Amino acid sequence: MKLRYFDHNATTPLAEVAKTAWLQAVDTQWLNPSSPYRQAAAVRVRYEAARASLAELLGVGVSRVVFTAGATEANNAVFRHWGDRLSADARVGVNPTEHPSVLEAAKAFLGERVLWLPLLEDGRVDLNVLEQQIQSGALTAVSVMAANNETGVIQAWPEIARLCQQAQIPYHCDASQWVGKMPLGGLSDCGYVSACAHKFGGPKGQGFLLLPEGEEGCHILYGGAQEALHRAGTEDVAGVMAMLAALESAAVGEAELRDAFIGWICHELPGARVVGIEADRLWNTVSLVMPQFQSVRWIRRMERAGFLLSAGSACATGKSTVSHVLSAMGLETAEAGRVLRISSGVETTAEDWQALADALLSAWGDLQREAQASNSQVISID
Repeated sequence: MKLRYFDHNATTPLAEVAKTAWLQAVDTQWLNPSSPYRQAAAVRVRYEAARASLAELLGVGVSRVVFTAGATEANNAVFRHWGDRLSADARVGVNPTEHPSVLEAAKAFLGERVLWLPLLEDGRVDLNVLEQQIQSGALTAVSVMAANNETGVIQAWPEIARLCQQAQIPYHCDASQWVGKMPLGGLSDCGYVSACAHKFGGPKGQGFLLLPEGEEGCHILYGGAQEALHRAGTEDVAGVMAMLAALESAAVGEAELRDAFIGWICHELPGARVVGIEADRLWNTVSLVMPQFQSVRWIRRMERAGFLLSAGSACATGKSTVSHVLSAMGLETAEAGRVLRISSGVETTAEDWQALADALLSAWGDLQREAQASNSQVISID
């Protein structure tokens, strides 16, 4: 049975170019780049060249790029830094549909200084309200992601970056779902940007953080002098090389196949609807509310049919509550419990999308028949 993967927002398969770059670095660039001999210095040169290449892709100065162990580490670093630097009466505007690594870090390091930003019905931060808050001086800093990992809803991050620049307040943008899927232009206007490699074909445990130009006080890890004193620890040269190779080869996809799937499934499956459909969304993402049956039943049924998809953020798997993203968008608990998150990759074909639609309709029929049989059995027992 062919396995079709529709959970790219959780993680992506390692790209061949990334695997090649990693293996080459493991074989030829395994020396500690901080060691004093010339062979190690050669590794340092290549490592810094990779930083310069990433900076060029992002349109930023080299000194802004800090390599991290992923976006979760980067997000925690930003909020810990803000927690240390901002005054007790500061107010930091945070989008309530952020990834858990942002929400929990904000709560842990800022506490009552967090001000949850109001949303429009489609899941976007209300830009008019945010602009008023920034211009009135009510906010000391802002954190709003580029695109949501569950719904694909794209925030107005370029406009938010502009507003924060004009007010001269810090802006953090978690771009984990943007980098590698969408154009990189404009991210340089955000003060702090976090991203992780495994969302675009790179290795897990590798990412980066963009800091504002001249930032010196943000210490992710203490110890050695690596990463210009921002993050101590022996450099993961192979991981950086693999991440760069993956990003250089990443392609921006088109939404036509996704939209055809949406049109077909919503026509053939009465009651199904897409969360955030009124907003601009990532080309690869569908947050689909099913008309009946809990998400887990759909997921297990689809897995048996050869399709891997999810109900929401992989980082929230195992929690008994419904998605905080869907709750923040106003979905009722029962409705949120029927949501499937479907996320494709650039290699996903029209045949894959059609096969998924067919499998969902087949599963719908099976689940209905099972429910009817169960109800009949209960009635006969009574």
